[in-house]
Amino acid sequence: MEKAHDPKDLDLTASGRGVWLVKVPKYLSEKWSNTRGGSELGRLKISRPKFVGAKQEVLFTLPEATVAGDSIPRDHKFAITKIGNQNLSVLSETGTNTEDSTTTVAITGKVIQRAECRPIAGDRYMELKKKALEMSNKPQMEVKVLDKAVVNYKPKANHAFNREWDLKKKEEGKRSRTDKDKVLEMLYNAFEKHQYYNVKDLVTITKQPITWLKEILKEICNYNMRAPHKNMWELKPEYRHYTAKEDDT
Repeated sequence: MEKAHDPKDLDLTASGRGVWLVKVPKYLSEKWSNTRGGSELGRLKISRPKFVGAKQEVLFTLPEATVAGDSIPRDHKFAITKIGNQNLSVLSETGTNTEDSTTTVAITGKVIQRAECRPIAGDRYMELKKKALEMSNKPQMEVKVLDKAVVNYKPKANHAFNREWDLKKKEEGKRSRTDKDKVLEMLYNAFEKHQYYNVKDLVTITKQPITWLKEILKEICNYNMRAPHKNMWELKPEYRHYTAKEDDT
C-alpha cells in the first residue's frame, strides 16, 4: 500500500494531443479484446459538413476478415456529441522503466470529441438483434428427451416399505374373525399369565385381525400412556381374575 501511494512522475509529452472518446457496442469490444496487436480494427471515413453549423458525418467500417463467419454488422456510424465544459484526459501506463523498475504513467491525450459508435441497420444488424432476442427469451431450464436410461439412478418397481405393508395386509386378510366370546376367553387366559401386553403379542396369541382385536380390547382393557408400561394393555379392574399377589407383580 505504501509503495502504491508513492509519488510518481507523470509524462505530459502528449498531453496536448486531441483524442476522441468513443463508446462502442459490446460485440465490438469483445471482438477487439481477442484481436492480435497490430491488426487493423477498421477504417474511418470523415466527411466535411455540407453547410455551416452542420455536424460532420463519420462512418466506421470493419475489415471483411473481422466479420467473416459472424453476424455482426460491418458498417457503423458515429453519433457526435459535444464535450461541453468538461475537461477530460486519457491516462495510461506505458510499461516499466528499466532504470528504477517502476511503472511510468502518462497522459496520452486530451478529449476533444465524444461519439457513440452505432451499427447501421441492415441484414447483419437485424440478424444480430434476432439472436440477442432469442437468447434473452431462452429459459434457464429446459426439458430434454433422453435416448437411454440414466445409469446413476434407476426407479424401483416396489420399495421395501411398500412390500412390508402389502405383506402385513395379506397376513391380516388370512386371519378371519373368531367369535367374540372365544377371543375374550383367549385374552383372559393370556392376562392370567401376565398383567401387561402390547398389541403385537396379543395378535400373535389370538391370531385375530388387529382392528377386530383392538375393538374388543377397548371394552375390557385400559391402554397405558405413561411409563413404565407405556403403550401396553392391561385388564380393567372389574375384569381381573388373578390374585392380589399376581396383580402386584
